[in-house]
Amino acid sequence: MNRKKRKAVLDDGCMPELVSGADFDGIFEIPVIKKPDRIIIPRAIVPFSQKEKVSPSRDIALGFHEMDPEFAEVLISPSDYTASFAKYGAVITPDCSLYRCAPLAVQVTNVYRNRAIGYYYQSKGLYVIPQIRWGSDETYTTKVFPEKLAFLGAPTHSIVAIGTYGCIQHRDDKYHFKAGLEAMLETLEPDIVLVYGSMPESVFGDYLHTTRFVQYDDWTTERHGGGS
Repeated sequence: MNRKKRKAVLDDGCMPELVSGADFDGIFEIPVIKKPDRIIIPRAIVPFSQKEKVSPSRDIALGFHEMDPEFAEVLISPSDYTASFAKYGAVITPDCSLYRCAPLAVQVTNVYRNRAIGYYYQSKGLYVIPQIRWGSDETYTTKVFPEKLAFLGAPTHSIVAIGTYGCIQHRDDKYHFKAGLEAMLETLEPDIVLVYGSMPESVFGDYLHTTRFVQYDDWTTERHGGGS
């Protein structure tokens, strides 16, 4: 096994140096990503693993809507990428998986890592858009925790990103995605929601009047000239 990737699992926890100077939110002290001074809506979202295929541009956002191993290097050494990420108009925070079957401790940790790395890049002057991801209903309700974990550390009345690619394939997936989406809209009241992947009426139809959604085809669909 690659020792560098193994370090992402062990090492010294979640690199507390990343959040030096941060504000924290909630009982889990999730690092806060602050609301930007202005809203920037990217023309396209390029996945981290495909960044070499597209020239960086100020109208493109770099995203992480892919399997976690594809961006493990960023989780391990985020400082190594600050300069290259600064060439993009925006960076969407790492989309660390929140599988519903995962222990809650893992889901909490991945929300933390998402916000910690986002805060770090924001502190370095990059334009950061929080990727909002929820897992089991414990993360988007107050069923277990006094706060909705999935939304801690994200700004209200701002811009956020979500992803549907690979997340709404089955009935249970659609149920939890829609329930989490409703909770996110109620909690964060975002002005803009970037959606990476399809926006089926059955999932989004009830909420199209609540905010502005901006949809982006996933990389494979976009490269093959598909449409939503």
